[in-house]
Amino acid sequence: MIHTNDDTIAAIATAASDAGIGIIRVSGDKAISHVARFYQNSKHEFDLLQHANGTIRFGYFCDASGNLIDEVMVSVMRAPHSYTKEDVVEVNTHGGTMVMQKILHELISDENICRLADPGEFTKRAFLNGRIDLTRAEAVMDIIEAKSEFALSNSEKQLRGDMRNIIVDMRKQIIYEMAFIESALDDPENYDLTDYSDRIMPMCDKLIRKCDNLIKSADEGRVRATGLSTVIIGKPNSGKSSLLNVLTGEETAIVTDIAGTTRDVIEHDVKIDNILLHVIDTAGIRNSSDKIEAIGVEKARKFAKEAELILYMVDSTSQINDEDIEILTSVKDKKIIVLLNKTDKEDEIIITKENIKKLLETVGIISDVPIITTSMILGNGIDELKSAISDLFFNGKLVPEDEIYITNLRHKGLLEKADKSLRLVRDSINQGLSEDFYTIDLHDAYESLGLIIGEEVGDDLVEEIFSKFCMGK
Repeated sequence: MIHTNDDTIAAIATAASDAGIGIIRVSGDKAISHVARFYQNSKHEFDLLQHANGTIRFGYFCDASGNLIDEVMVSVMRAPHSYTKEDVVEVNTHGGTMVMQKILHELISDENICRLADPGEFTKRAFLNGRIDLTRAEAVMDIIEAKSEFALSNSEKQLRGDMRNIIVDMRKQIIYEMAFIESALDDPENYDLTDYSDRIMPMCDKLIRKCDNLIKSADEGRVRATGLSTVIIGKPNSGKSSLLNVLTGEETAIVTDIAGTTRDVIEHDVKIDNILLHVIDTAGIRNSSDKIEAIGVEKARKFAKEAELILYMVDSTSQINDEDIEILTSVKDKKIIVLLNKTDKEDEIIITKENIKKLLETVGIISDVPIITTSMILGNGIDELKSAISDLFFNGKLVPEDEIYITNLRHKGLLEKADKSLRLVRDSINQGLSEDFYTIDLHDAYESLGLIIGEEVGDDLVEEIFSKFCMGK
């Protein structure tokens, strides 16, 4: 059956697990009349059609034969005062998976009346019906998937319409200039283009700066929102697993004095202030004849290549050797923080920061790599580690600013296209080209920005975006 946006749809809107409450959402022209077939009020009367908009009532949900399935609370939201701007009914039932599935089965038993919703279809209808723009629709999924306070805060700003307002304002400025140029070309007696290039240049510069600032926020925004892929590497028994335990505040990894204890990777999410780190503790890197340890070492090298941040643990009581050079050579293009560990053993220390600096120079790392003296036994150096991460990725600022951050790669790509088009306008002005050349690139910038908020967006893109949503949203 071909799905259309005119169908009445239903889906479980809460997690499919045992819980106190479960919600089945129904939307479409037949939503109220369809649910009315199964709903009885406390007096066992079928009266859902008489329920006022925005009300919720206690009653019973029965199957097509009139057999009771569950006690429910049913809310009615009549168009256009609903999430989708269509008639919407939400059946609040007990949160058992069996009872929710049974109610949903009754609702979609006849697909000619009501069918199972596609992933994200409720939000897609909200977009298609004009209740929200595309940035706000995408923010809904971002809120669901948020794994940090920053991600949640930034998504809430987009849901509130902050991103949309920025884009709309930029497009207003562009369309005004496009309209003025077209009017002047069609009616030169009433619209004067004398010195027009001097007037439009500041507008171009302003919008280019706006695009640039948003684009620059993308990498930082992504890291703040999704976290940093962080790999702890080093030779065996350098303190890698101890670092993971200190960061997590629990015995996440086994720690012994025996080199090579960690044979496989151990993954754990760690929150440091406002930074989320996806930390991976790896096997100590060395040449080993032990087949299992060798597999762990190979995994360590693989994860290190894919990491965004390398925490390189060095045992300050052990000599630097070729293995250290091999490890650092393999990650020299990464952002690295060196942790010079076991500094609590003052009488045994044989490696200093100066030794590490020379080692870094030997492998061709000439940038300023933070070198932090630590003791996992005493917990020393963790505050310095936090500051070093902040400096490397956020210019020392860990508190999210009030401005909106770009965290969506689709938005970033379209902003880059708009930025390029606006720069072409500026080039045309500098080259002294006629004003009709401006309109071509202004239109391209206007269109690229419009695609961000969903203006003139194609059906294929809409389907692709909303297919990534969870069922029932």
